[in-house]
Amino acid sequence: RDASALALAKSTILLGSLGAAAAFAPGAMLPATARRAPATSTKMQLWDNGKSQGTGVTAIPFAGRPDTPAFDGTWVGDTGFDPLCISGNLDMKFLREAELKHCRVAMLATAGAIVQDVASFPGAKSILGDAKMTALHDVAVEKGSMGQMLFWIGGFELIGGAALLQMCTDDSITRAPGDYGFDPLGLGKGEGRGRMELAEIKNGRLAMIAIGGIIHHYLITGKGPIELITG
Repeated sequence: RDASALALAKSTILLGSLGAAAAFAPGAMLPATARRAPATSTKMQLWDNGKSQGTGVTAIPFAGRPDTPAFDGTWVGDTGFDPLCISGNLDMKFLREAELKHCRVAMLATAGAIVQDVASFPGAKSILGDAKMTALHDVAVEKGSMGQMLFWIGGFELIGGAALLQMCTDDSITRAPGDYGFDPLGLGKGEGRGRMELAEIKNGRLAMIAIGGIIHHYLITGKGPIELITG
């Protein structure tokens, strides 16, 4: 099992390296989307109380900012990073909704991966045992728990997919990407909304990287994040 897990980890790292290299491939291999000249000044990502986002921020200084609607300075989390100019070939509303969904799932997943190392919910251990991470997934499939999750998540995705299609095809729809009207604590209201939106997407991007690392080191060591740190 250890040998197969190590081989899988090596293959994943190799594929990830190839993907990273492709991201910086010569321009002839990239979509023919123009790029703006590098910015001469850098502004904080939260200037103007978050109403305007980093129009002067360029993640890759020598490459400049992509000249696409996604980088007009109005989208939250704009760092001028899109080496493949994907935002010039797909609807930005679709891209932002997809990013926010992945951010939110990754934040939940990262929190769950940490919690399962330090606590367990009442009754869960009697059904799922001490399984963690991918092993927990396999046990949940065997016990039928994952089937229930698939059913409910699939239902939410059908509803969300219809809303996304409507938003991308009907200009009269004013719903912002990722906005499902769910804010029971009212954190996104008032002048602090810009700061909360930026915090969400920055933490979400970090969480996507984090959960990827957590899963891969589990495949290699068989340990959760806290267990790995504490030995």
